[in-house]
Amino acid sequence: MASSSAGLRRTLGVRDAVVVGLGSMIGAGVFSALGPAARAAGSGLLPGLAVAAVVAYCNAMSSARLAARYPQSGGTYVYGRERLGAFWGYLAGWAFVVGKTASCAAMALTVGVYVWPGQAHAVAVAAVVALTAVNYGGIQKSAWLTRVIVAVVLAVLASVVVVCLTSARADAGHLDIGLSSGAGGVLQAAGLLFFAFAGYARIATLGEEVRDPARTIPRAIPLALGMTLVVYTCVAVAALSVLGADGLGRAAAPLADAVRAAGAPGLVPVVRVGAAVAALGSLLALVLGVSRTTLAMARDGHLPRALAAVHPRFQVPHRAELAVGAVVAVVAATADVRGAIGFSSFGVLAYYAVANASAWTLDPAPRARVVPLAGLLGCATLAFALPAASVVAGAAVLAVGAAAYAVRRRVAAR
Repeated sequence: MASSSAGLRRTLGVRDAVVVGLGSMIGAGVFSALGPAARAAGSGLLPGLAVAAVVAYCNAMSSARLAARYPQSGGTYVYGRERLGAFWGYLAGWAFVVGKTASCAAMALTVGVYVWPGQAHAVAVAAVVALTAVNYGGIQKSAWLTRVIVAVVLAVLASVVVVCLTSARADAGHLDIGLSSGAGGVLQAAGLLFFAFAGYARIATLGEEVRDPARTIPRAIPLALGMTLVVYTCVAVAALSVLGADGLGRAAAPLADAVRAAGAPGLVPVVRVGAAVAALGSLLALVLGVSRTTLAMARDGHLPRALAAVHPRFQVPHRAELAVGAVVAVVAATADVRGAIGFSSFGVLAYYAVANASAWTLDPAPRARVVPLAGLLGCATLAFALPAASVVAGAAVLAVGAAAYAVRRRVAAR
């Protein structure tokens, strides 16, 4: 029988933690986010990427400091609870679990659309079942599969960069930095691109499974973030050099269109395979993160306590993993949520706002508070720069969570 109070086994070193972070960040987003970001920012795409990277850096540093202090499963749910109070931790956890569960279903459907468009829902369910089984077998199996996925995706992206930059269509003039869409367009692009960076939190969320977390996590998070920034910059420069900001903004499949325009149509199927594999990597990391946050919230009674059980052999929160997998499979089988999760971007920015506010309380020295303050202001700015529909949907999800918390407190007080 699994114990509901047992801890998870610490098996991940720096290399494994970096790979988990890369698998979370270098996912399907890099194959699709450049188009919407270019539509928003125009010639300000690269400045938008820089703004997203700065905000992500601040969040990463805050998350790393907190994860070293509180090396437990749950990430910002735990930090908010310990530093700001139970409500703020709960709200961060709620935003993460609800938003990322929808993201899981959307990513599973993305896999289905790339692999077999006519049977996208069936493929999505199969992907969820397969990855849930991998996660159930232990964190090392998940880390091994993530390593394979990251290697495949990086190889595909490297091919795209080389083909585009060595093409006769490549034009350095397309890289001229301007603000054709104004500061608002740059910020909106930064909000869209930030979402693709957000996977570094997975390292912190898995804090209970990392060896020597006080040393490992502060090293792994900036390493993963820095490597991802290099990859994203190279890919953005390559795509821009061939398509230009206007062409990139019109592209339905930016990287496939870029290699086609570069004169290598034979590489288009490879890019599609890379996107499918990247979506699998994102899905694997998302399920890991949601199940660990579910575990932490179940331990505190915000979710059914039965979900806090840890498997005695595999040392994973197996009931939480099975519950998350089941919910995601049902949603992926019955609905197309790919276009209906704008609130997830808003929710993840709210999640990191709580992380930065928590980090603000760690050290009263003004110098130590610069990064958390910058991260908090950056999250708030990008959140409200998102399209209005995303802001409204995200605020509604947070309001529902707050109402559920108030009802539960009132019932418990009777």
